[in-house]
Amino acid sequence: MPWSRLASFGYLALGIVLIQGLSPEPRESATGGAPSKPYRLLGIAAIAFWLLWNLTPVEMRNTGIPVILLWTIFGGWSAIRLIQRLARESRINGAVLQGALAGYLMLGLASGLLLCGLETIQPGSFRGIDIGSGAVGLDHSVWGLNFAELNYFAFVSLTTMGYGDVVPMTAPASMICVMIAVTGTFYIAAVMGVLISRLTIQETEEVRNSSQKP
Repeated sequence: MPWSRLASFGYLALGIVLIQGLSPEPRESATGGAPSKPYRLLGIAAIAFWLLWNLTPVEMRNTGIPVILLWTIFGGWSAIRLIQRLARESRINGAVLQGALAGYLMLGLASGLLLCGLETIQPGSFRGIDIGSGAVGLDHSVWGLNFAELNYFAFVSLTTMGYGDVVPMTAPASMICVMIAVTGTFYIAAVMGVLISRLTIQETEEVRNSSQKP
């Protein structure tokens, strides 16, 4: 349980990193930087409701609804902004590949948070998990639950592996899992398209430069 609580702070760090890392750079034009303020406000709201959700008793199930809505929009918008950043890169290097990987991990973590929120709103949404719950104090809040298995299942859904050890049991759970799978597939396709196009341009430039040498 202590490790589970420590991992919960990863979501706080995730939100902060996304807000700071995906804000427009100073060299961007006014048009390109226009969505920056709404994006930051959305990120702050997502973090604030996540904190509120963690501190409320498990019985107050409705606190998970804004968490699901805000993090769905925030995670999707973050993925789009990251792909746009990758598309502006002229060359493929280690930093670009690390950014692409970080985006995929971000989607997995955000997906895990959606599943965790759904399980607190509608217990029994998934079969094969045991989130546990204490009886008194902070352990009686969402903070005291263990969401490790749901976070694992989020990455399984994102990669469309489907081992079968965890199974969605309700219509909302099934819909969210399908959404996660489609999002993961789309992200990989979009990023691969960007990387391949940039690599092709990069190789073409290298061939042209080598042919121009005396």
